[in-house]
Amino acid sequence: MVEITRRSLVGLASALPLLSLPGWSRAAEPAPPPLQPPSDDVLINFNESPWGPSPASRQAMQQGIALSGRYPYKLQYRLNALFARQQGVPEDHVHSFCGSKAALQHAVMAFTQAGSLVMATPSYEAPREAAEGRQVKVHEIPLDSQHRHDLTAMLAADRSAGMIYLCNPNNPTGTLTPRQAIEQALASKPKGSIMVIDEAYIDFADASTCIPLVKDHPELLVLRTFSKIYGMAGARLGLAVGQPELLERLEAYGGYNVPAASTLLGGLASLEEPGLLAERKRHNRQLLDQTITWLQKRGFTCTASQANCFMIDVRRPAQEVVDALAARQVRIGRVWDNWPNWARVSVGSEQDMQRFREAFAQVMPG
Repeated sequence: MVEITRRSLVGLASALPLLSLPGWSRAAEPAPPPLQPPSDDVLINFNESPWGPSPASRQAMQQGIALSGRYPYKLQYRLNALFARQQGVPEDHVHSFCGSKAALQHAVMAFTQAGSLVMATPSYEAPREAAEGRQVKVHEIPLDSQHRHDLTAMLAADRSAGMIYLCNPNNPTGTLTPRQAIEQALASKPKGSIMVIDEAYIDFADASTCIPLVKDHPELLVLRTFSKIYGMAGARLGLAVGQPELLERLEAYGGYNVPAASTLLGGLASLEEPGLLAERKRHNRQLLDQTITWLQKRGFTCTASQANCFMIDVRRPAQEVVDALAARQVRIGRVWDNWPNWARVSVGSEQDMQRFREAFAQVMPG
């Protein structure tokens, strides 16, 4: 049997013709209304997009049904190449996964073989769960006074760490760690420690991506997802960006799971649709600012979010508030152990946020 590696597949891709598909990104159809959940519940608990895939993406995904009898390698190479061109990195620096969580779990397994995991708290818990499942030591460093990553403390936690994880903007706080601080940390981190930057929410932020840095930093991996601003959480599509030798280290832990043809076509259409990111970022920011301003006027402190979620200090055990809102069919995010009085709220549609405000006013009267 011939062993097929990531590098050999990329080489094969250059010899294969790209599929000739209609220009779905030019489809002139009106934007559909926000997707409605199957119940009357307001679902602002998982940082999902209330708008779902764009009209162009939905149209492209429908075409994928007819292609589902074949392995979608050519579509995968096409997506990788398009994203690489848009980000200004070589094509062999990008690979796609069935969601960025899969890439993140592979990274934990690959990079903590002989060292610990260092991460912030509160933050996205998937890397901690993956590490603890393998009995890997985890150092959780509290966010600083501005709810950003305390990079100085993180670098000092273990000078032989296997992996340093940054979610930026951070989930659940939505707060942003400046790129300049990240560049300084890259220059001073322990040699051999791999820095993994999860940019699931970067398209909502007024900040530059760290993707260009991978060209000069062989120990940097950047993750991106289509689950958030592109509204494809249920389709499962993510990207890992790093130098080829670093990406190849992920292969030993399950290889590369290829997304479905419909998913890849939806991702391609999303990348090619002009104005989509700017419009969704604007709409998200409007609803985020409106909601936080309303809460602040009622005397509540919120994190300075640049994502599609934020946290509120409810000044009492937050789980009580989560449960009380759920009883009113408004479901918000969970509570982190070391922030017991804070609750996370995702940004939904205008109707979602209106119902949230109404329910919150009943649960937490001024």
